[in-house]
Amino acid sequence: MDDLDRQILDMLRRDARTPYTEIADEVGTSEGTVRNRVERMMDENIIERFTISTHTGNVKAMLEVGVAVDVDTKAVSERIAEWEEVDFVWMVSGEQDIVLVVDAADTRGVNDLITKARDQEEVVSTKTRLILDEELG
Repeated sequence: MDDLDRQILDMLRRDARTPYTEIADEVGTSEGTVRNRVERMMDENIIERFTISTHTGNVKAMLEVGVAVDVDTKAVSERIAEWEEVDFVWMVSGEQDIVLVVDAADTRGVNDLITKARDQEEVVSTKTRLILDEELG
């Protein structure tokens, strides 16, 4: 990846629907170059998916999950990623092993998700943080 790739990614992170012509004008290249670079980054799994950010009025939270030391964290993460309320799953270093970003209809939905996580055999701890506001970088 070079600086041009990073500039293109930065614009797509802010708005994945930005037309390639607009990106090209902003970064000083052609639309075809932007299209080719995006396709290459998709082929190389640098861009995994295009997604949206929502302001649904729902309760958003970060749920930090600790798992036992002998557990396959990737397998647990993949299973949890399938849960309907989960937007993102990150395997992280530090005190906890997995961080979930969840979007639930209300605090009861967040609490149900915490209970669901705690019911997983591999999970040894959880910590929850409600997201009060978010800004796109």
